[in-house]
Amino acid sequence: MENGIIVDIKDVYKSFGEKDVHMGVTLSIKKGENITVLGGSGSGKSVLLKEITGLLKPDSGDVIVEGENIVHMSEAELVNVRKKMGMLFQGAALFDSLSVYENIAYPLRENTDFPEDKITEVVAKNLQNVGLPGIEDKMPADLSGGMKKRVGLARALAMNPKILLYDEPTTGLDPPNISRINQLIRDMQAQFGITGVIITHDVASAFEISDRLAFLHEGKIVFTGTVEEAQNTDIEVLKNFIEGRMDGED
Repeated sequence: MENGIIVDIKDVYKSFGEKDVHMGVTLSIKKGENITVLGGSGSGKSVLLKEITGLLKPDSGDVIVEGENIVHMSEAELVNVRKKMGMLFQGAALFDSLSVYENIAYPLRENTDFPEDKITEVVAKNLQNVGLPGIEDKMPADLSGGMKKRVGLARALAMNPKILLYDEPTTGLDPPNISRINQLIRDMQAQFGITGVIITHDVASAFEISDRLAFLHEGKIVFTGTVEEAQNTDIEVLKNFIEGRMDGED
């Protein structure tokens, strides 16, 4: 990896019909950092996550993950890239018909040949990591919103990823659960050296969990820098966003 860069997005363009979403997005993500991508409604934050995982291919430009350009990879080649990544979806995206145990075991069953005792061990360890030991037999319907997010995080951790992608991790949660999720995001970085890529419209959380921030506006990254640099920015559109004078939903 060049200069400790784990994901390198270079001059990416992406349109859907008449709508230009990315118009030359360039962003380098450093190994082991938490970087939060901020942006207003429809700015293409979620599209960026899908480009990093190869779920969407840009119209042009490069997406390089650990030195490999994934843009022209086949689905079979992308499987190996995605094993390096975990994803915490906006609504946790648990399978309602499966127990907590089976939800967390799912990626292990799909991607490994682990015996059941090993799967049981991994599930228990990751529930412990997110502060929910012993709830393997519960169903998603039995869980609060905050617990669902934490089980989703345990599932994202199951494959021991190098990169964790967080899609609006605190949306819909009350303040105590927002604090809990934010602490977990920091813990995953500190304990396991995981690189976190977070998209959110929650500016307070972004300041709490990020080493760096990137701001996506009118199809480009118009700012990257530390929390302090963002708080002291002269970029008017970013200043307005931080101060709540701009639509922050996605």
